[in-house]
Amino acid sequence: MKACILAGSPRRQGNTAALLKPFTDELAAGAEVETVWLYDRDIRPCLACRACQKDWTSFSCIQKDDVSALAESILKSDLIVLATPIYSWYCTAPMKALLDRLVYGLNKFYGAEKGPSLWQGKRMALLLTCGYRPEQGTDLFEEGMRRYCKHSGLRYLGSHAERHLGYNVSFMDTDKEARTRAFARKLLSEDWD
Repeated sequence: MKACILAGSPRRQGNTAALLKPFTDELAAGAEVETVWLYDRDIRPCLACRACQKDWTSFSCIQKDDVSALAESILKSDLIVLATPIYSWYCTAPMKALLDRLVYGLNKFYGAEKGPSLWQGKRMALLLTCGYRPEQGTDLFEEGMRRYCKHSGLRYLGSHAERHLGYNVSFMDTDKEARTRAFARKLLSEDWD
């Protein structure tokens, strides 16, 4: 199994990075894992030009940034993990821009004729951090991604979220690590046929 983790945090030593450590360690026991830090990439917003709809064989965007290479990594993966802090009830800006580009570039639904989803059948999971209780902090993003997956023909495997209780409190603890490792093991035990 190949997993592509799209890390949406601007902080390499932040809360999401702290969750990624045990998650990636556990996932790497049964999968080849690639982690991409989105703030390090040139990800421009979608222009809604629909040029990507003319070629049904590849991502094929007219913008010359890093999204074409990211789309290739995603297409070579079995599992896509969106790892992001929640800002204002949704993912960070580069992740949102990437999701917008992928939904058009990999779903050929928007041209003169309806084409295929190039990533249909891929699995997606979420690894989230937030400041509110997860049921009030991550629920909108989770629902958005459920719909995104259904629309794209992706299999949504669920999410794992951990809350930061405040700037004067350490984020990681043994309970969070254990729950995060358990989520990674659950993804590894998923039926991949």
